[in-house]
Amino acid sequence: MLVLVTYDVETSTTDGKRRLREVAKICVNYGQRVQNSVFECLVDPVQFKQLKARLVKVIDEERDSLRFYLLGSKWKRRVEHIGAKPGYDPEGLLLFE
Repeated sequence: MLVLVTYDVETSTTDGKRRLREVAKICVNYGQRVQNSVFECLVDPVQFKQLKARLVKVIDEERDSLRFYLLGSKWKRRVEHIGAKPGYDPEGLLLFE
């Protein structure tokens, strides 16, 4: 299933900046950054539960927020990209240079 993960981490403190880096680092392990604080993660239900648990441990629920959009397995009909940054297919081949 495709899950869109968005977050807003308060960064006026050193601890907030650390939390922001940690949230992004966790998300990179599960998906692709598509905007500054937005990741598309192609995961199964177990992986989603792990991702969510790891992120909840990192954030400060008094200052930060997480949002999860569960787009399911038929996500291709639900995602439309317009604009400068090229879209990508999370089920496709990843090439590293």
